[in-house]
Amino acid sequence: MSLWVSDTDPVELRPGATEDDVQVVVRAVYKQVLGNAHLLESDRLSSLESLLRNGDITVRDFVGAVAKSELYQSLFFNSASQYRFIELNCKHLLGRAPLDQAEISQHVQTYNAAGYDAEIDSYIDSEEYQANFGENTVPYPRTNTTEAGVKNVTFNRTFALMRGEATSDSSNAAALITDLASNAGTKIATPAKGSGTPASTSKRFRIVVAKGGLTPRYKRSNLTYEVGYAQMSRKIQNIQKAGGKILSITQVA
Repeated sequence: MSLWVSDTDPVELRPGATEDDVQVVVRAVYKQVLGNAHLLESDRLSSLESLLRNGDITVRDFVGAVAKSELYQSLFFNSASQYRFIELNCKHLLGRAPLDQAEISQHVQTYNAAGYDAEIDSYIDSEEYQANFGENTVPYPRTNTTEAGVKNVTFNRTFALMRGEATSDSSNAAALITDLASNAGTKIATPAKGSGTPASTSKRFRIVVAKGGLTPRYKRSNLTYEVGYAQMSRKIQNIQKAGGKILSITQVA
């Protein structure tokens, strides 16, 4: 199983989708955007689901509508700090942790100047969203691979927000406020008991790297490393310093 993401492919609504296909997309959106919260039938946005089913809106439109819904606000805005709200918006809508304090400050300014809907639109309408998800792919955790402009510490910070399949985002406490404010590194902590990620510290992980100046004798194949949990963060740093691009990180034992 993957460390930061599920072992399934990104969910996309394709032309000619069946009703079952649409339902897969709808469930994936609810799970991602609502932070794995338990969803009652009465909580579903039935009218918007119908628009998506009929092709009147795209998946991106549906994601934005869920994030602007009263349910999303009740879960992540009304009772949480603005810092936590932005932290979760990054996770739910862009599939990653906030990059730095400057990004947090920019979103605070957006909300204060233009309001709630504008804050949500700043993610949904961004070039980053379009480049990674387009119109019809459901957002998903992205930092199991390296990206230009995304710092290595984002691996650890995203993992700090994504604590296993059985967890939800119900906590109102910001997870990264100290690290971002002080520009400090974020340690990968062992998931809490019952979080759905068992005994990570005893596991080993395989890191697959596309050669990028690592060593001239590997010209045609990817490089593979197997490391223990405790060594993984340092190994990632060393790979990136050497110019390698991480393709995947998966649990092997």
